Amino acid sequence: MADFMSHVAVPIAIGAVAVVLLLGLINMMRGGSGNTSQKLMRLRVLLQFIAIVVIMFTVWTMAK
Repeated sequence: MADFMSHVAVPIAIGAVAVVLLLGLINMMRGGSGNTSQKLMRLRVLLQFIAIVVIMFTVWTMAK
């Protein structure tokens, strides 16, 4: 279980945060809708929370 979490789940969680962050930055650089930027930043915060939970769960399973 710890191998799956550390080799699959953690990189996916971090990658999802990075993708949404880049989409938000691209939208801002292009002068896109402020509403879209807000939605992307809210999604980024949610994904960051999920990534932290996944990382903490991975650390916990590896310590057992």
